[in-house]
Amino acid sequence: MVVSASLPGSMTVIQWLDKQNNESVLFASFGSGGTLSTKQMTELAWGLELSQQKFVWVVRPPSDGDADSAYLNSTGKETRGMSEYLPEGFLTRTKDMDLVVPMWANQVEILGHSSLGGFLTHCGWNSTMESLTNGVPMIAWPLHAEQKMNAAMLTEELGVAIRPAVLPTKKLVKREEIQGMVRILMQTKEGKPIEEKAKKLKMSAENALSEGGSSYNSICELVKDIQSR
Repeated sequence: MVVSASLPGSMTVIQWLDKQNNESVLFASFGSGGTLSTKQMTELAWGLELSQQKFVWVVRPPSDGDADSAYLNSTGKETRGMSEYLPEGFLTRTKDMDLVVPMWANQVEILGHSSLGGFLTHCGWNSTMESLTNGVPMIAWPLHAEQKMNAAMLTEELGVAIRPAVLPTKKLVKREEIQGMVRILMQTKEGKPIEEKAKKLKMSAENALSEGGSSYNSICELVKDIQSR
């Protein structure tokens, strides 16, 4: 199903999420500017469909480069209809299991919803922090800048994410691997430790931000220091 904020009376993302079971939906988004190649978008669409997992996917027009290209799209406009760059019949075949959102969605609101169980993300810093503070485990798909470092931290140090065997900006991530990653994160026992670590980090973040917590105290000390100058 495709939703658009510009269509009066159309179902909103949150209304759709309200109808789903707890932790049953995967959210896929590459930020406000991340794009995939046409071939990679095709593989991602097939991987999501084959996983048979409910998902919300924020879709932006693909880049016009090679299969391994991904760049920051600054146009902010959808220049082609989705039917031109998604697999033929994809929207029809997945209409009962997905929500496709053109261009943009309220990520903070979505990640905080009880039906969210996973996040396929480009690992931008804001997206990383929003996912961690909501206790949502991730599939790390870095595209550029600091995102590769963030992906390494999430997978190797924190253990709250999994990632493709290849670097998405260098090689095509095939549909079979995408299907497998989604199932690991959302459907199998193998993903449970990742989920548990994500929830523990959420609790740690809440404690740090609450009164008397480390982050709370640090901010208070900073304010006192500024006021004393």
